[in-house]
This record gives sequence, structure tokens and C-alpha cells, in this order.
Amino acid sequence: MSTTTTTPAPAGAGPASSTKPSARSLNLNAVLVEGRALIALVIIIAIFAVMSDNYLTAGNLTTITKQVAFNAIVALGMLVVILNGGIDLSVGSTVGLTGAVAGNLFRGLDLPLTEAIMFPKVWVIVLIAVGVGMLVGWLNGLLISRLNLAPFIVTLGMLYVARGLTEVLLNGQNITNELSGEAALGNTGFFETFASRPLGLPISAWVMIIFAILFSILLTRTPFGRWLYATGSNERAAQLSGVPVKRVQTRIYVLAGLCAGVVGVLQVANISSSTADLGQFYELNAIAAVVIGGAALSGGRGTVRGTIIGAFVIGFLANGLVIVGVSPFWQKVITGAVIILAVAVDQIQQMIQKRRVARKAVANAKQANRQSPTPTGANA
Repeated sequence: MSTTTTTPAPAGAGPASSTKPSARSLNLNAVLVEGRALIALVIIIAIFAVMSDNYLTAGNLTTITKQVAFNAIVALGMLVVILNGGIDLSVGSTVGLTGAVAGNLFRGLDLPLTEAIMFPKVWVIVLIAVGVGMLVGWLNGLLISRLNLAPFIVTLGMLYVARGLTEVLLNGQNITNELSGEAALGNTGFFETFASRPLGLPISAWVMIIFAILFSILLTRTPFGRWLYATGSNERAAQLSGVPVKRVQTRIYVLAGLCAGVVGVLQVANISSSTADLGQFYELNAIAAVVIGGAALSGGRGTVRGTIIGAFVIGFLANGLVIVGVSPFWQKVITGAVIILAVAVDQIQQMIQKRRVARKAVANAKQANRQSPTPTGANA
């Protein structure tokens, strides 16, 4: 009896080498997906730089960076949700709710069953406010993952709940003077910390950079990132492979709530007040940034780099329209048209890629049929 042993072909030889062209095409496709957002950003900057001499000044660039940072941080939370194939419409209201919580804590917290008022320190206020944002995200994730409710419906309902709680906490009044705190109470330093500009950059920009690095590591260097992409691509297959799908779904909404909570604190420091309309439309800007950055709304595709670029596209476009004096009504029309165009380009690109893959599969099948030996029947 004889046995035959086979040795695996070296990488790049035989069948393995046939996968290289497809890998190159996938890499090229990823470059094109993110490249279109970068090209759009360059075009926007070039157009408005020609139309206005004030567009690329240091002061205006700093202003753009600050505003972009708020949207980008929320968009990073939206990215992980969309990568899973979900959506979170409540992040804007969560921004407003965390701002209202922070404002009320600066006013003082009435202790139950006593007449005493507690004034927490700044770091305690920040932790509680951000914790409220994470709590909202956790509730979203729990309802979606455990009860199998539609993300759109759950987060739409939470949008109203969070916005309503914001109005209840503020009772129709903006909180302004109390935010500076009092030295005797030990709760001062809020504006000095969160409205400062280390090395000339707003603190929101530094937070954006830190979050971008952390989210990039999370998505590309950890098992959670691999689970997230897997569940977004094919949830059933990921579940059969041992991926904790329910846990992943819960955690992504907690991350989205974390990002919204941080932005709520930063925005209160930025405008020096807590208002009922704080965070309005942030969810739409976040979704737009993620989509423009090349993420697929169906899930499974998207990057931190693309999301940040998408946020800058929206920021530079909005700022340029203001500088050249475009009507606020037309600003919304133009911004909406850009978002639709980005989604249309993405869909066209996916259609072209699917057709290319289908043609390649047909060609490979025909080649395999030609190369297969003809059966000799009963000649043996």
C-alpha cells in the first residue's frame, strides 16, 4: 500500500496566485471609495478659496476644525453602528440631554429628604453627563439586541424621549451663568479646561484626534473590530462562527452614546450655555459624514479615516457657503444634494463592481470547463 503526501503550495504559487488580482481590485476599490471623499474635499476647498480670500485664513480654519470635530466625534459613534447594519437617530438628542444634565449639575443637586444642595466637582459632572449618554446608548442596544426591535424605530423613539427629558430638565430656560461655578464650592475650571486651545487647537479637535486613533485601533486591531465587520457583512454567518452578535450590537450603541455624551459636554463649554435645542440635526450630519466617507449603509464596510474625511467635507462645504453669502435655505438644499450624490456614486460603484465580479466568475467557469478532461466512459 502506498501513500502520497502533498505539500502546500507556497504563497503566490498555483491557485493562490490567482487570488492576487482580485485582492488588488479590492484594494483599488477601497482606495476609490475613500478617494472620492478626499477629491470632493480638495475641490470644495479650491472653489471657496478662489471665491473668498477669508476662507483659508488661520482663524477660519480653526473655526472649521472646531465645528468639524463635534460632528466627527458623533460620526465615529455612528460609524460603528452603521458597520453593524444599524442606525442611531437619537445621538443628536443625546447630545442635548447630556448638556442639560451637565447644566443642572452645575446649578446644584437637591438631596432627597433634606434641604441640602450638593455641588459636584467638574470631573464628577463630566463623568455623570457622559454616563447618561452611555446609558441612553445601552438602552438602545438592549432593546435592539434582546427584543429584536428595528434600530430605526427604537432610536427614533429614543430621539423623542431624550429631547423631551432635555426640555423637562431645562424647563424652557437656558442655563448660562451657573456653568462657571464658584471657587468656594470647588466646581470651577470647566471653561478653562473644555474651551481651551492647547497648542493653538481647540480641545474638541484634540478629542477628535484621540477618538479617531482609539476607534481605528478598535476596528483594525481587536477581535471586537473583526466581529463588527463580520456581523455587518453577514450576521447569520457570524453567529454560526461563534461571534457574540448580541453583545456586539449592545456595545456599538453604548459607544455611540459615549461619543454623543462627550460632544454634549464639549458643546456646552463651546457655547457657554445649556439649551433645549443643543445637538439638533447632529444625527443627520453624522450619517452624512459616514456615507460620504465611503461606508455602506447595509453594513460591513467603512473606515475611521473615511468618516473623518466625510466630516471635513460637510464642515468645509457649510463654512464656504456661509462665507460666500449663500442663503441658509439654499445651504440645506446644496448639502442635501451632496449627500444624495455621494450615496448615488456609492451605489453605482457597487453595481459596477458586482457586474465585474459576475463577469469574472463566468469567465473562470468557462475556462475551468475547457481545461477539465473529457471522461473516457467505459474504456477503462
